[in-house]
Amino acid sequence: MKYVVRRRHAPHYCRPWRRWRCYDGNRSRGQRISRILWCLAVVFLAISVLYLTVVPGVRFSGYLSAAAAGVCAFAAWLRRFGSVLAWRIFCGFVSLGVLCFFAAEAAVLAGERTDPGQRADAVIVLGAGVYGTEPSPVLQSRIEAAADYLQAHPDLVAVLSGGQGPGEDLTEAEVMRQGLVELGIDESRLRMEEQSTSTAENFTFSKALLEEDGIKADKACIAVVTNEFHCFRAGMLARRAGLNVFGVPARTPHWWLGVNYHIREAFAVMKTLVLG
Repeated sequence: MKYVVRRRHAPHYCRPWRRWRCYDGNRSRGQRISRILWCLAVVFLAISVLYLTVVPGVRFSGYLSAAAAGVCAFAAWLRRFGSVLAWRIFCGFVSLGVLCFFAAEAAVLAGERTDPGQRADAVIVLGAGVYGTEPSPVLQSRIEAAADYLQAHPDLVAVLSGGQGPGEDLTEAEVMRQGLVELGIDESRLRMEEQSTSTAENFTFSKALLEEDGIKADKACIAVVTNEFHCFRAGMLARRAGLNVFGVPARTPHWWLGVNYHIREAFAVMKTLVLG
């Protein structure tokens, strides 16, 4: 004689969308995942402290690691105590964010493939951070790349574009001028744009200076000297300003700076696309 075992309906408090112990069959799986997420939160927090206190020039990565620690901590709490619906919504938002990040990073990497051998009518050198009166490693790499390009094209003038930010005793344009003169570039070829505080303003104000020199910026071909990770967004903002440009990439010194700025640039591209 065969006995048929009928499955009883789960009581109200034990329905799958109510508690993780029913969704997983028991609480052990939810607890394991929660522990893993807590461990990741601690790891990200330790990385954040390391970046913010020990490794120079990677402050953005430090803040990003702190944010990742907070997300992991929230996910651990949600996986242990939240509902299935809340967890799925959270995972959906995280997955969407990751996909957007990798798409932006792919665009950043693709933008590095420029042809600096093109014929230019003028040059724009974009500013970067200044430590007091000294150029940051990123700005120094742009100065050196600009000097090489200007020496290879002695008939071109260059607009040095960059204002003065917090912690900077000189404008970025002035620091670039000093660096280029030290590298043998004739000062008469350099135009100073010292008002801008963003990349968009770099191009807007530089365009006006070029037109004062008799260069029709909307019809000319402009070489833009910036770091390789910045070429894609710089080109995007230059086109919005009505400029026809191509990148002259300066190689970012130190691999950890390159990683930090590539990650930061992906977020900057997403911000530019969303907010303009």
